[in-house]
Parts: sequence; structure tokens; C-alpha cells
Amino acid sequence: MKFMIYCLDKPGAASLRAATRAAHLDYLKNFAGQVVAAGPLLTEDGAGMIGSLLLMEFPDRAGAEAFAKGDPYRKTGLFETVAMTPWRQTLP
Repeated sequence: MKFMIYCLDKPGAASLRAATRAAHLDYLKNFAGQVVAAGPLLTEDGAGMIGSLLLMEFPDRAGAEAFAKGDPYRKTGLFETVAMTPWRQTLP
């Protein structure tokens, strides 16, 4: 089952995001076969990162929640909010 994981950073957390980015990307490599799409959410001008959007495949919600809880970004307290919902890919 595919899941959408939408995470918004805490205000003023750009330095924490930058300091944790390499660990986050290394963590994602462990799930490369389950990534449908992933990337940062950006400020309106596209210059800064303010969150993360991940479309991932897991057998169930428990797997998706375990993945999200293990993300170094989340473990360091970067996110103000995390939303997760099952998602069905229609296109392409």
C-alpha cells in the first residue's frame, strides 16, 4: 500500500534541517525500493526548504509509521507536524 507522508518543519529550523540532511538522505537509501517520490517542500520563492513530502510503499500503516518515526529529521525534532494517509497512484 502506498502512503503520503507530509511533514512541515518547525519555524526557524533551517539550520537543523541542514545539519541533519545527510543523515536523512542516508536513511532514505535503506528504503530506495519503497520510494515512489520524495523531496523537500519549498518556500514560495523556491530558495528554502520548509518540509518534506514522501510517497512511499509499505505493506501496512505500521510499516509507514515505523519508517516515519525512524527518519533522522523526525528524531531530531525538525518537524512541527507530520501527516500520513494512504494514497493511490492514478497517473502516470
